[in-house]
Amino acid sequence: MSTTVSPATTAPAAAEKPRRAPLSPRARILLTTAAVLIAVVGFLFLFIRGAFWFALDARLSMLAAMVIAAFTQGVGTVVFHTITGNRILTPSIMGLDSMYTLSQTLMVFVFGGAAVAQQEGIGKVLAQTALMVVFATILYRWLFSGRNGSLYILLLVGVVFGLAFDSIAVFVQRMLNPTDHDLLSAKLFGRMGDVNVSHLPVAFVICAAVGVILWLRRYRLDVLLLGRDTAQSLGVDHKRELTLMLVLVAIMVAFSTALVGPMTFFGFVVATLAYQLTGSHQHRYVMPMAFLLGLLTLVVGQFIMQHVFYAAGFLTVIIEFLGGILFLVLLLRKGRV
Repeated sequence: MSTTVSPATTAPAAAEKPRRAPLSPRARILLTTAAVLIAVVGFLFLFIRGAFWFALDARLSMLAAMVIAAFTQGVGTVVFHTITGNRILTPSIMGLDSMYTLSQTLMVFVFGGAAVAQQEGIGKVLAQTALMVVFATILYRWLFSGRNGSLYILLLVGVVFGLAFDSIAVFVQRMLNPTDHDLLSAKLFGRMGDVNVSHLPVAFVICAAVGVILWLRRYRLDVLLLGRDTAQSLGVDHKRELTLMLVLVAIMVAFSTALVGPMTFFGFVVATLAYQLTGSHQHRYVMPMAFLLGLLTLVVGQFIMQHVFYAAGFLTVIIEFLGGILFLVLLLRKGRV
């Protein structure tokens, strides 16, 4: 008596089509780097009209501003997400953007728009950055030195200060004359093509110093992801590392805001994409990916807005609009902050 065996049951398991292994984080970073290089070459050399060297010099200055914004906003947001343990929050929740808006408003109110426009030296940028960093540092020390100090109280106080600064700024803006109000409005939007070239060397030095510190502490950042109790059990001084990282984030966000203007949701968009595309939680991969994606977004976006829609000045507005939508989508999906 013969038994019929189905061919499907006798097919060896090895005959199944093997699944393709996912790309390693290193390979993904290399592919993103190649895409960034292609985008940068296209941005610098395509569709040049008029004097070649004049256009190239202007584009190089804009590219340098994009590099600074991509690093400070992208990497700063990743570090902020790590120390807060929450990927919905953004560094702007600490009230630094609101403080920048208030400081600019008060300067225009006291000295006038024309006087402020003539004083765009590096001293002014450093003074604004120092003011915001001192505010953040005092706030951190005050909240963390107390017995009931907590990161959630810090975030709550940052929100309250941000709302207070915004309210005062709006009140003062209503008392400005139309000309000064127009000059102020131009400063309160992110601007890549209106950066003083003399500020860029100092910006690169600050970004390089912060980048070296973060890279040397990349493994400690990985430990901070595990939570306070686990980090302390592994020998990491959680309070010291948390304070240091908050100060570094404040320096990056404050300097970026003082140099190119407020960009509330840009870092959030870049960090969210970096988590999805890196395929790893390790900061030695996530931080470079956040920087590369931020630079790719700015370069490609500026190229499209400048040569397709002829609206180069609206890039940051579009990014902030899309970033706000992404923020609301993720917030509604999670159901909590």
